[in-house]
Amino acid sequence: MTRELMWLTLTIILTGVLWIPYVVDRIMIKGVMGAMANPSRNDPPQSPWAQRLYFAHTNAVENLIVFAPLVLILDTQGISTEGTAITCAVYFWARLAHAVVYVMGIPVLRTLAFTVGFLAQAALVLAVFGKL
Repeated sequence: MTRELMWLTLTIILTGVLWIPYVVDRIMIKGVMGAMANPSRNDPPQSPWAQRLYFAHTNAVENLIVFAPLVLILDTQGISTEGTAITCAVYFWARLAHAVVYVMGIPVLRTLAFTVGFLAQAALVLAVFGKL
């Protein structure tokens, strides 16, 4: 497995577990049976941090749709350089930072973390076309 695929795998795992604390909060607020019921307009609201985590998770999924194919295209092309490996690592850490600062409610750092992740994706696009 290339380092790029390893970072993709870690990013998929991160994205795949971001929902867990949100559901735990839902159980704490609504109880187990309430958490398994269909949503209702009369439901008590989730904790503010859990609401932010929900949005962080949604954003992570949306960006995984861009990141994963780029890594897979690079792998299919046989491109694995120090630059592409570092870029994939930067993307992973930016996504982790994005989730953490989003949950903490720090908007400026959240935007910076998102931007770093976006720039990593842009760098991978350049690598696909042999420019990195």
